[in-house]
Amino acid sequence: MSAGRPVLAAVLPFKEGFAPDSAGAIGLVVRDVARATAASWETIVIGRAAGGPPFPGCRFVAAPPGALARMLMGANLAYARAVRRAVRVAAPKLVEVHNRPTLALSLARLHLPVLLVLHNDPQGMRAAGTPAARARLLARLAGVVCISDWVRQRLLDGTEDQALARKAHMIPNGLDLDAASSPAETREKLILFVGRLTADKGFDSFVRACALALPALPGWRAEAIGGDRLRADGPESTPFIESIRPEAEAAGIAMPGFLDNARTLAAMSRAAVVVMPSRWEEPFGRVAQEAQLAGAALIASRRGGLPEAAGEAALYVDPDRPEEIAAAIRRLAEDPPLAARLREAGAAHVRQFGLDRTGARWSALREAIAA
Repeated sequence: MSAGRPVLAAVLPFKEGFAPDSAGAIGLVVRDVARATAASWETIVIGRAAGGPPFPGCRFVAAPPGALARMLMGANLAYARAVRRAVRVAAPKLVEVHNRPTLALSLARLHLPVLLVLHNDPQGMRAAGTPAARARLLARLAGVVCISDWVRQRLLDGTEDQALARKAHMIPNGLDLDAASSPAETREKLILFVGRLTADKGFDSFVRACALALPALPGWRAEAIGGDRLRADGPESTPFIESIRPEAEAAGIAMPGFLDNARTLAAMSRAAVVVMPSRWEEPFGRVAQEAQLAGAALIASRRGGLPEAAGEAALYVDPDRPEEIAAAIRRLAEDPPLAARLREAGAAHVRQFGLDRTGARWSALREAIAA
């Protein structure tokens, strides 16, 4: 342990990487919070494998489950056992488990304070699917942190105990406001989709909207960054992607595949418009935050926590109506003053999510629990 700083063990989900080419949204959040709280906490990130050289400035400890343990116990139990060993060695003052309620409950048996961090709807998770299960989770852990009010409401749905409700906290995902590429002074006539190329994310609606909008917008083009997962270890293609690819090609949409976070932010900094037509209930919406930070005008759905991430600085559309998305694209393309006002509003809105603010909230919560 570094002098004066308590140790925090941040535990990743089994499949999450912690390197530029392998980290998903959770890995990026853990990296950002570790850097933002470095003055007060020494963070040890624990995961199955980093998936490449870990993020610089962050300490990573691999906890790979042995082949025999995986065969006898299954991957999740074997990983939990490997993580317990790594946590014992780290001897932290506090443990944060990301998105895995069963793993958080397992680590709580080590008689250490454990925070569970929810990045998704808990009602679809093991050990959190019913009101009784969520109440037990809150009772047995030191606290649960939710990345949006929407996720917190889902956690507390059916729970009447106010003492337990006070253990459910909300800290939104923060952004390094200085890390993004400087927005281009002149935006390219580029319409951008960033995310998993799936029906849940509304990729098919994006393709059909572009097919409707682009013929009326000379000089404009569209691009979709991502694959089945928003990281390098996701499959390059899926039956869904192949089924929609001919439509995308006919519409003139480029599909470069996965790009790491730095290159994705650079693309957003050039794009005039970013479209996020999610059908599923987005827990929060990091892509929306990054688009606003990069200076793009944002079109989004109102699903889940997306309105919390985007605020009033977006044009909202029905993800199941491509013609409505196409109309929003044309509106922004044909009305530069409107697009400029939306970009300006987005840049102001996203400032509230700076890591200086969210990092301070993380440090205050950790200190209160550890005390």
